[in-house]
Parts: sequence; structure tokens; C-alpha cells
Amino acid sequence: MIHLSPTAASEIGRLKSKQPHALFRLAVKPGGCSGWFYDMSFDEAVKAGDRLIELNGIKAVIDAESLDYVNGLALDYSEDLMGGGFRFHNPQAIATCGCGNSFSISQ
Repeated sequence: MIHLSPTAASEIGRLKSKQPHALFRLAVKPGGCSGWFYDMSFDEAVKAGDRLIELNGIKAVIDAESLDYVNGLALDYSEDLMGGGFRFHNPQAIATCGCGNSFSISQ
């Protein structure tokens, strides 16, 4: 369903270490230059309708509305001369913006 690379899992784990009881939340929200954008945060609770999954040892929470948009998503993390960042590779996306965080899908 969702693939988390070892480098992405390591970076999420590093960020999570500052909030040990928090859960990694992945969501898709309307907006961005292509229509939808990925939102990653940490949350203390699982809400009604959320799905709790484990990805490479990371407990992740995804809301029911976002679940369809992230099916097949591969999340990676890499660093370059400009700094580090997460990279999203979504097989459902028919277009992405230059930053790679915004995408559109066919309805």
C-alpha cells in the first residue's frame, strides 16, 4: 500500500524522537499548485476513521479521506547541496508541480 524507504524511516524516526509518544500522520489536503498536497505531522491521538499502519517500524496514521490518494505511494528522503527533503512518488499522480509536494490525479 505505502512504501517508506529506509532513509525516510530514519528521518521520520529522528524527528519523532523529539516527541516520543506521537504518531506520524500522513494526509492529503486540497491546495498547492496542482490541486492536492501532502501533509506530514505528528499527532497524539488516533481519530475516528483513521487507519493505523506500521511502515518500517514507524506507526503511521492516515485519515480515511487521504487513504485512497496515497495507495501505492513511495516516500523517500534525500539530501543535496540545498538541504534535505522528503520525496513523494505517487503512481496515481497524473501531474506534479516543480516542488514535488503538490499533485493532481484523474477523477
